[in-house]
Amino acid sequence: MSAARSAFFRPKWLAGLTLCAAAALAPAAAQERYPDKPVKLLTNFPAGGPLDILGRALAIPLQAELGSPFVVDNRPGAGGNIGADTVAKSAADGYTVLLSIDTTFTINPHVYPSMPFAPKDLKPLMVVSSSGLAFGVNPSVEAKTLPQFVDAARAREMSFGSAGNGSPGHLAAEIFGNATGSKILHVPYKGNAPAVTALLAGEVQAGILATPGLLPHIQAGKVRALAVTGRQRAPLLPQVPTVTELGLPGLTFEVLYLAMVPAATPEPVMSRLRSALTRALATPEVKQRLESLDMVALGETGQAAADRLAANSQRYAAVVKATGMKAE
Repeated sequence: MSAARSAFFRPKWLAGLTLCAAAALAPAAAQERYPDKPVKLLTNFPAGGPLDILGRALAIPLQAELGSPFVVDNRPGAGGNIGADTVAKSAADGYTVLLSIDTTFTINPHVYPSMPFAPKDLKPLMVVSSSGLAFGVNPSVEAKTLPQFVDAARAREMSFGSAGNGSPGHLAAEIFGNATGSKILHVPYKGNAPAVTALLAGEVQAGILATPGLLPHIQAGKVRALAVTGRQRAPLLPQVPTVTELGLPGLTFEVLYLAMVPAATPEPVMSRLRSALTRALATPEVKQRLESLDMVALGETGQAAADRLAANSQRYAAVVKATGMKAE
């Protein structure tokens, strides 16, 4: 029988099975080739901040490892919600990865009346690194120590800049005011970098902001550091006491830097990304960059990453309830 005649007499159900098999193999083949086009590292805070700097530091070794460009794209706004929502609604194919700080997921759900995405829409690829916060004041503020600042803030209102509603600096300022009886005025900005700029310009008197963004200005004497929020003194600011040393252990916390992907992203794609991120964190260039930002590499994945985020969310929910903090 000729090939044409054989094809004519082939049962329709067999032809249907062939098409189904081909369709099933297509996604698998795409995953094996991943990545075969540029990958977007979408950050949900403005350019120039610690998250943006971290993304650009990681992009170089990721491209070298996986052979495709990794491009940083900044989508700030609403405490990180806008960028996170963009990734949550993007294709779950590994070509759009969110770089975020944990507060978008651990604080925002407790302070925003509604969220544009559900927590289940995204899942952690890795808790990449962490950093503390620094309590900085403009040099025009007379207080030279945190106790002196507390005395001044009990007598008159002090303005605190932050990276936005629901940001670590917002939470820290509310904790500080609640714990010390200080009068604070929260002034939100669209990211850590604009908040630092406002502090330098004297638009606000104080800020409890991500240490990497404040560090060069503290070292240059343009901002006075009164304390750091880490469990230990920051290696690059060894002269600055911790909040625990100064009697405010409730103000101790860290900022987590996360890589997140849409929840339906295939595990083989996530595995390639995790492996590449792990190797990127081990490169001398990234290690040096993290050290210069006073960041600690973590590289936590799987259940460890999920547990860390859940613990932070539980802790911050209690703080929000106690302080009445909200995003207006």
